[in-house]
Amino acid sequence: MIRFLGALLPALLLALPAGAAELELVTARPGEGEETIYSLKLQVLAVMTVLTVLPGLLMTTTAFTRVLIVLAVLRQGLGTQQTPSNQILVGLALFLTLFIMGPVVSQAWEQGASPYLEDELGAEAAMTRTVEPFRTFMISQTRESDLALFADLSGGARFERIEEVPLTLLIPAFVTSELKTAFQIGFLILIPFLVIDLVVASVLMSMGMVMLSPLIISLPFKLMLFVLVDGWALLMSTLAASFVSG
Repeated sequence: MIRFLGALLPALLLALPAGAAELELVTARPGEGEETIYSLKLQVLAVMTVLTVLPGLLMTTTAFTRVLIVLAVLRQGLGTQQTPSNQILVGLALFLTLFIMGPVVSQAWEQGASPYLEDELGAEAAMTRTVEPFRTFMISQTRESDLALFADLSGGARFERIEEVPLTLLIPAFVTSELKTAFQIGFLILIPFLVIDLVVASVLMSMGMVMLSPLIISLPFKLMLFVLVDGWALLMSTLAASFVSG
């Protein structure tokens, strides 16, 4: 997580004035008489404001969206209500995202963030090098139809190369593609659970037990099926492979 934040920090600091990397938290100036007035540096306030963007960047430029939606659909298909809890799903999605994004974050750190923090690279060049691995990742996972859609919405912009697509257009197209892919994976996950629900409901109706909820009977069978096929390991490997093959 620390390396992930460090890889994004140069890009965020670009909006600050030159020399803002060396920040003084508090400045002091003499007041009336012997009074000393302390004030917070404007650059520090800007940094704290920019840091609030990090959760949004995590959700919109990484694998987090797809992973979390698939996990939520799985819980819905199992019918286990709030088990696993939302906190567990978000935590699992976060660390699986860090695992998937490991090569991207490492590349961004080595070619952009680390040289910038060691004063070997300027802020603008560091931002470009840090963002480039994330841009490549998003392009590899974004459908051309989604890129064309947002290009048309932006006024019919046309680009000779994919590298020329601005982030303001690439990020919403990437998120749209991630939502589509997540729901496609979720559909495939729900099919076996739907079959079990239909079989149980048909058996209960044939036995005249219409007052008994099919969900109560089908839940143990769905859990047993999920455990027997080693569902968690299969799901994690499938999610990770979907980004490699994407």
